[in-house]
Amino acid sequence: MTITGVIQAGGKSTRMGGEPKALVELGGRRIIERIVDVLRPVLPDLLIVTNTPELYAFLGLPMVPDVFPDHGSLGGIYSGLKSAKGDGAFTVACDMPFLKPEVVRLVVSHAGEADVVIPKVGDQYETLHALYAKACLPHMEAVLKAKRFKVIGFFPQVKILEIPEAEVARLADPTICFMNVNTPDELARARALLAREA
Repeated sequence: MTITGVIQAGGKSTRMGGEPKALVELGGRRIIERIVDVLRPVLPDLLIVTNTPELYAFLGLPMVPDVFPDHGSLGGIYSGLKSAKGDGAFTVACDMPFLKPEVVRLVVSHAGEADVVIPKVGDQYETLHALYAKACLPHMEAVLKAKRFKVIGFFPQVKILEIPEAEVARLADPTICFMNVNTPDELARARALLAREA
């Protein structure tokens, strides 16, 4: 199975005051650059889902717009999967600065075993650190057209492989590797974590 890495950068960053989260600097590099650096050795075929391609042109990666604008994360996941050259897409949010290649490899290593391969932490699915097969597309499209935007809304129609929290924890701290930077407070926490690592 060939897998495309998809970075979701279509959000409006309202909780960050409108500044694109992906372009916020952390440790001297933009968050999206940190994500690309982690993904590229694992998944050489990468693309970005964005409605503002001019902001990300400097990365030199293929970009696609949202097929269903303003349809939340599910719309972005659908758009990336539809455009993926591979048999599936490993989809990640653009605001996860502590992405770990070992955890990405863990998810991708189960490609072909289910339609969705997804880590679960507590009772929370990590929908923006998951692998989606092309077989999901018609089921995603059906819920999007019904204006149901919850990512897990199509899960009953497909085969899911959950990766338990304990399996992730053997490789990285789930509270850090799945951390999003959505707000100035979360950015401050990320900077503190980075300083501690250094």
